[in-house]
Amino acid sequence: MSFPETITDGARAVVGISDHFNRLKAVAADLLETGAATERGYFTPSEDERVRQLLVSYWQSRNALIELVVTLHHASSKRDASDAEQLSNDERAAAFLVAWTGALVLVDAARFLRHNCAGRSIVLKKLNEPEPHFGIPAGTYDRIQSSLTSPVHAWHLYHAREYWNANRDFLCELSSGTELEPMIEISCQLLAEHNVDLQQYAVARARTRARQTGNKSRDLVGRALYGLQKAVSRLISGKFTHIGHKPRLPPDIANRVRSLIRPGDVFVNRKEHAITNYFLPGFWPHAAFYIGRIDQLEQMGIADHPYGQPRWRRLLDCDGPCQGRVVEALKDGVRIRSLASPFAADAITVIRPRLSTEEITEAISRALFHDGKPYDFDFDLTRSDRLVCTEVVYRSFEGLAGVNFSLTDRAGRKTLAAEDLLNMALDRQHFEVVATYSPGHSPKVATESGAADLLRTTLANR
Repeated sequence: MSFPETITDGARAVVGISDHFNRLKAVAADLLETGAATERGYFTPSEDERVRQLLVSYWQSRNALIELVVTLHHASSKRDASDAEQLSNDERAAAFLVAWTGALVLVDAARFLRHNCAGRSIVLKKLNEPEPHFGIPAGTYDRIQSSLTSPVHAWHLYHAREYWNANRDFLCELSSGTELEPMIEISCQLLAEHNVDLQQYAVARARTRARQTGNKSRDLVGRALYGLQKAVSRLISGKFTHIGHKPRLPPDIANRVRSLIRPGDVFVNRKEHAITNYFLPGFWPHAAFYIGRIDQLEQMGIADHPYGQPRWRRLLDCDGPCQGRVVEALKDGVRIRSLASPFAADAITVIRPRLSTEEITEAISRALFHDGKPYDFDFDLTRSDRLVCTEVVYRSFEGLAGVNFSLTDRAGRKTLAAEDLLNMALDRQHFEVVATYSPGHSPKVATESGAADLLRTTLANR
């Protein structure tokens, strides 16, 4: 069975973040095992740097899982029966499985911190320190642990566990042979590690297939997904999203942007109420690299380029030939996506490289080389096996016709923020501003000099 991209992308993200959390736990356990800071009463600068890097990576990974659970809950909601994207019953069950697994990974990571840091006042003080470069407020660790032990939190997770217990056999069958199959393994492993009795909440409920349980089961999966959403929302340290909000450019705005863009352009966008906004400073947090339509790519000779050949099938599979493509790094990794992805935003800016067609062709080919790589929750631009969104732009253009980027040290990492790209364009340093749309500042798409002026306004009034 095939599932919507929202679900399969979410499954890939959960697997990647789960593996990443396991690596972080190994590094953290090694760091904490020495106990040197506890005995000394403080962290040395080098130790402090390692801890800060671990924390930023953990907060960002956790943040991605929270947003994933909220997104899946919204996608599976039945509140709008006329929505063309409404999921079938099986798809809603699949959405639950991915969200449930993500929630378990979140709880497991929080429990790991509690188990390994309890009684270590020096460590706990460090975990509660703010990290302003990444928008992480003071006291975040305490708020997470308070939520983890909250009876209200446990009550919301109860509904999710109830659905899992009653429908585990069906979920196993539903996910067998699909990208969702690892969800079963991860869920069972985490439940076993924490000694959770799978029958605890299912004594009075027989295991039945979701296809055969009618309205009662459909209500249960809805309640389960809502419970997961509520539970993980309590882990956002007081930052909540507007659950009913669906970021999307208005059709007339989207058409206007389509008429302006060219292969090689870079989109920088913002989703209002997105959880990620609270952990990435600045008004504009995300970037995507527009590579063009199929006919444009064929004309540029991408199909014959060594980097383009193995990705050509992926390019063809991404919607219709008239739809533009981007190479974009999200929590499920670096992937070729349709314009629907960057256009699922409330505000957008387009910047254009000041390069020749041949140089842009080379940049696009470089971007395609990174397709399929995992997302880098460490935000470390010194390594190329995992990428963040701005790193796709960085590795595509760096060195072409003298293009260079100034990386900034943030939390001990060389980073490139989306707003760093915008400032380059405002200074006409290798890029220029083509268009800006921000409904909170102007109802129309601004172009030419007006685009730069509007962009400056958004940066000044964020």
